[in-house]
Amino acid sequence: MTCCDLKCGLITGTVLGALIAVLGGILIPVGNMFIENTVHHETVLENGTLAFDTWTSVDIAIYRQFWLFDVQNPDDVVGQGAKPVLVQKGPYTYRTRFIPKKNITFNDNYTVSFVLPAGAIFEPSMSVGTEEDIFTSLNLAVAGVYGLLGHKLANWLIQRSNSTLFQNRTVKELLWGYKDPMLGSMLGVFYPYNDTIDGPYTVFTGKDDINKVATIERWQGETSLSYWNDSYCNKINGTDGSSFHPFLDKKEPLYFFSSDICRSISAKFDRTVDLKGISVYRYLLPPEALASPVENPDNQCYCTDPVLTKNCTTAGLLDLTACRGAPVFLSLPHFLYGSNDLHQGVIGLNPNFDEHSIFLDVEPITGFTLRFAKRLQLNMLYGPSDSILILNKIKDYTIFPILWVNETAVLDDETADMFKKELIARMELLEGFQIGLIVVGLILFASCLIGLIVVCTKPNNNKFSLVVK
Repeated sequence: MTCCDLKCGLITGTVLGALIAVLGGILIPVGNMFIENTVHHETVLENGTLAFDTWTSVDIAIYRQFWLFDVQNPDDVVGQGAKPVLVQKGPYTYRTRFIPKKNITFNDNYTVSFVLPAGAIFEPSMSVGTEEDIFTSLNLAVAGVYGLLGHKLANWLIQRSNSTLFQNRTVKELLWGYKDPMLGSMLGVFYPYNDTIDGPYTVFTGKDDINKVATIERWQGETSLSYWNDSYCNKINGTDGSSFHPFLDKKEPLYFFSSDICRSISAKFDRTVDLKGISVYRYLLPPEALASPVENPDNQCYCTDPVLTKNCTTAGLLDLTACRGAPVFLSLPHFLYGSNDLHQGVIGLNPNFDEHSIFLDVEPITGFTLRFAKRLQLNMLYGPSDSILILNKIKDYTIFPILWVNETAVLDDETADMFKKELIARMELLEGFQIGLIVVGLILFASCLIGLIVVCTKPNNNKFSLVVK
């Protein structure tokens, strides 16, 4: 090979390497645009998309695990005004949300409407006992009339039916209902539940604006709630928590509405975690979500009883009386993030962040929630009364925990493998191809350029020998 041929080859290799590297660089925004367009298409709620198939599917099991509190000293509470000593037992596990969405109707304004049927199937293999296990718990009817009726009328009803402050009930009765002797009607923490529906919901499909996908436009036909005397607290904000818009930003909180708690709420990014080989963003319910108005002024409109909340200084409690039609108070399990007076009212609670906090694990590219744990505690109130005989010895208001529930779900192995194959593997292949082109091009460019420099700077021995001759 002559010197000219060698130089030409090195020049060609240098140019070719530069072109390959540039091509790899060009493919990065082109590839990202392709991925973004594909994700946008697949996350729209319309027939044939991955989001719609996931949205309508009931393949991923959702469970509700219940821990019930058993009163160890009911006679001392009534006779001496002692603090209740509580022991929790659980979980008693039920599979829920196994019935698909019904009445799915697409509307002209890029929304879709539906209802969520409710049902619960007991899972003995995931429970510590049977539905017939008996607990000593607060009498729901007594707590109800204490909070809603005049105390003289309440005492008359209690005396007439020989009702007591505490009662013995089975798990099934406490959860799903029993005929109460005082009220003469069915009563239960979740009664009625089976064969009921939640909604109707109307949510945006994302067809016109992908950032609005799954965001609730209406619930029960209304764009806002009517439980709170404030437009901010009555706002229906965000999705139902099962999915969010794609390409999440860690700095932005996620908003979701839950009919269980009768309000919208937000979760903040905490960290990235691995879920069956998929990187997901973990979002947590922050302490300020249930903080007192003193610490979080946005919660002022949720303070409905200044006496009970000690002039709205009590943290960790949400009064659902206006929403539920009964004096029910919501908190995190074991009064996590709650004020000291809540903890001091009973004995036996031990709040633990890992067991009692709420979290969502969301895949950041698609916005799909792949795992969640919604943990809530339901409480009722009793307190001192001169007119109600069974409460004569009670010394102070007590927020009494009835039970706490962990509603949880996680994608199964088959769905995880499909998700990795259809999305992550393709993205990694495209990214690998892009990086490969850049690396190969730079190596070819650098090696040929170095070779060209060496050839061009090397002395010409042939010319030197001719001079000598």
